[in-house]
Amino acid sequence: MSKRTKRTDELTEIDSFDELFHGEKRSGKTSNVMTSLVKMNAKRILLSMVLFVIKACPEWLIPVITADIIDVATNWATAPNVDRLIFDCVIAFVLIVQNIPMHMWNAKVNDEMVRRTSVSLKTTIVRKLQSLSLTYHRELESGKIQSKFLRDTENADMLFRQIVANLFPTVLSVVIACAISFARSPIMTLFFMLVIPVNVFVSSSYYGRMRKEFRDLRIQNEEVSSRMSRMLQMFHVTKSHGLEENEYVDFENTAKRLYVKGRSVDRTQASFGSAIWVVEELFKVGCLVFSVVMTINGMPGFTLGSVVLYQSLFANINSNVMRLVSVFPQISSGTEALKSLSEIMNSEDIEVNAGKMPVRRVDGNIEFVNASYRYPDSNEYAVKDFSLSVKSGECVAFVGASGSGKSTLMNMVVGLLKPTEGDMLIDGKSVSKVNLFEYRHSISVVPQNSILFTGTIRENITYGMPDYTEEELQRALDMSAVSEFLPELPDGLETNVGERGEKLSGGQRQRVTIARALIRNPGILILDEATSALDNVSEYHVQKAIERSVKRRTTFIVAHRLSTIRNADRIVVMSEGRMVEMGTYDELMALKGRFYEMKRLADVATKSMEYEVDATKI
Repeated sequence: MSKRTKRTDELTEIDSFDELFHGEKRSGKTSNVMTSLVKMNAKRILLSMVLFVIKACPEWLIPVITADIIDVATNWATAPNVDRLIFDCVIAFVLIVQNIPMHMWNAKVNDEMVRRTSVSLKTTIVRKLQSLSLTYHRELESGKIQSKFLRDTENADMLFRQIVANLFPTVLSVVIACAISFARSPIMTLFFMLVIPVNVFVSSSYYGRMRKEFRDLRIQNEEVSSRMSRMLQMFHVTKSHGLEENEYVDFENTAKRLYVKGRSVDRTQASFGSAIWVVEELFKVGCLVFSVVMTINGMPGFTLGSVVLYQSLFANINSNVMRLVSVFPQISSGTEALKSLSEIMNSEDIEVNAGKMPVRRVDGNIEFVNASYRYPDSNEYAVKDFSLSVKSGECVAFVGASGSGKSTLMNMVVGLLKPTEGDMLIDGKSVSKVNLFEYRHSISVVPQNSILFTGTIRENITYGMPDYTEEELQRALDMSAVSEFLPELPDGLETNVGERGEKLSGGQRQRVTIARALIRNPGILILDEATSALDNVSEYHVQKAIERSVKRRTTFIVAHRLSTIRNADRIVVMSEGRMVEMGTYDELMALKGRFYEMKRLADVATKSMEYEVDATKI
């Protein structure tokens, strides 16, 4: 059931929980996940229970010793017993002192078990997220995914901790206390047993409502996370258009709905806690009265010491039952969290590469054969009946209006999307039959928006490449023209680029992105509007870097600036998901069709912008 791999010196193996969630899918019960998790840790849990019994034995034996001491004191005038008194004191001392090492050992076992489970759960979820398709990530907002990962994994961790550290020990405590009571007085044990069904009845009357309210609260928390994520992504646009108040009002309304859901949970928990407390106090008083009456009437097994014993045992049983009852909210929250995580783990929108043809080398021959693609829940085709054969080393550019299908085609080349009709061939093999994970090792993509992370230029370029050589790095720096601006930076390659690369200019960020693509020496290079967001000077430098990059490799270019694709071997003009024209730059201009019109309009727009700039300088 578990798949183990070495990770760190401290934790040498991590469990995979994929099968746990698959079992839940087959049975339809979220509880099966936790049941299977308990079975996986059965030996550790058994050791934990043994240690718990040893370290907690003073809870059950000290009341017995106390009752015996009281009985010795009560009969001291007629039958003094010094040896018995000393014996009781010594045993009590040993029982209490042993708690220190036993508690530390028990805590060590529990903590290691819970921490290991927590890490394994998180890595299992991340592995699943990495395997899910682009379509899944598009449909589920990133803020909601973050909420599921952070909040729900935490609640699932808490559920397992409650089961290991509270549920099992508490049940064991109740059983042992009842056994001691039964050995002294079966009739008193029957009174104790009344506590359990009454508390269970009170708890069950709240459980359904708490589970529903926790589910509503979880969904609203995901909505707040999603709203916050979108607000941060749109921060620049918000500031630029003076929409801060609008964003604040929208978030405030979402937060108010979270407040309402949270207050509903708070009221239910407060009512639940109050009801349980009243039941506890009533039974406590009842136990005292019952044991005193039985002692006054001279019932067998009842003495002044036994009154204290039964009162202590009842307090122990009642407190443990109360502890069981008090974990119901955490169980509700944890169960709902497992249900939420199951939505990710049981998604079938995944990429399966097991058993597919291995890809040792990519020559770069790509062929679309009547390929069509339609996004889920859409009636329109993003790409329709598209056919194109691209030879190894060829440079093909795609142009067209937004929504014409260019990016969808590029995602199909990368293997992130597969044709819903027709096929795409990679070196003569159907995309559905090759191992896409291995295939992508031979692909590099330069997106429109440079994706950099906080770290040095070196770290951003060599991302995911622990075994690169300095020669490979220098070659990528030269081809991408990064080496031209490195001397201007304070620490050269080791300069920190800041969050999202904000410490670099747009052109510098894009050249770093190109260097990251080239250091992998890809067989296929995709440039997705790599210069559309740059000024003229930055575009010039990036365009030179692109011209050096496309040599001797299959290249796909998506471009809005038509002047940047003059040297492409072929240009494909897209409209509404279909190819409407194809040819070289000169052939399409001579044709005076759709491409010619696009180029003419682009030139007019450029001249208009230049005129406006010149006018502002006068």
